[in-house]
Amino acid sequence: MTETLPGAAIPNPTDEAAITAAVDQAIAAIAGAGTLDELKAVRLAHTGEKSPLSLANREIGGLPKDQKAVAGKLMGSSRGRVNKALADRTAELEAQNDARILLEETVDVTAAPRRRRAGARHPLSTLQDRVADIFVGMGWEIAEGPEVESEWFNFDALNFKPDHPAREMQDTFFVEPPEAHLVMRTHTSPVQVRSMLERELPIYVLCPGKVFRTDELDATHTPVFHQFEGLAIDKNLSMADLLGTLEHFTRQLFGDEASVRLRPNYFPFTEPSAELDIWHPGAKGGPRWIEWGGCGMINPNVLRAAGIDPDIYSGFAFGMGIERALMFRNDVGDMRDMIEGDVRFSEHFGMEI
Repeated sequence: MTETLPGAAIPNPTDEAAITAAVDQAIAAIAGAGTLDELKAVRLAHTGEKSPLSLANREIGGLPKDQKAVAGKLMGSSRGRVNKALADRTAELEAQNDARILLEETVDVTAAPRRRRAGARHPLSTLQDRVADIFVGMGWEIAEGPEVESEWFNFDALNFKPDHPAREMQDTFFVEPPEAHLVMRTHTSPVQVRSMLERELPIYVLCPGKVFRTDELDATHTPVFHQFEGLAIDKNLSMADLLGTLEHFTRQLFGDEASVRLRPNYFPFTEPSAELDIWHPGAKGGPRWIEWGGCGMINPNVLRAAGIDPDIYSGFAFGMGIERALMFRNDVGDMRDMIEGDVRFSEHFGMEI
């Protein structure tokens, strides 16, 4: 999506001089942006996932323990300076833009009124409906569940151990009081657990919906986003059934030339687990493999937690992000464009993607 600055090296997150130089370069570029479009390009270059500061921030994880706190403090204050400069310059340019619009678009109140333009559905909603239609066409059902969820449904029933890092405050929004053991759901997998408890076997359900994680808002992350997850439980299901389902779905969504591949991975609720890549023939810059989501055969512990005998039934599950699908399917370069509420973004897609 975003590109690294030409010739830029990854600064050492403990090197104050290098980090300061990267910050100064970013602030100078921000100050030099003369329009909101230019500022957007600067924002992608200096705060996107491949910018020097973002790449340096990732290096903190590999530092010795005694250096992490110092590096974290330095990177936090540095990124804060850049974000403040962006906010200040955005406010200045928006004020200039508003003043220009007031001058150039003065309304003659004596003129005949213009027809009100029609709005458009948000492309995320349209894409979610398209995904649902594909699975309904395969005979699956759509399942929904609460966004404020019990820890048991969100973690325990999915084989997340009590010390799993995903339970920590840095990943999960916990709901007060702590003894209520409620969270804002971090994925739509709890809907799969509820489906296993409430529905008769066999089960074929798609679970789309909104999820919440404590991510910072940037070009590729947002604390509130959308997922769709699939669950199939029946006798004699295998990885071949999972692969066939995903391949059919991918071709329906991306065209007949699209295909999928699975790479081994680990998830607590599936075993074996795999990372899903798709061959996207229409990708910006040419056809290529793109990482999309996770999948696998349902862990027997998850089946037992729902009262299903794993010696009789097997199943598979998968999950993907709708925002990410929209980004690489329709060349959306910045996730923030999806949530700013500008009707022109939705109008660009029309009523159908």
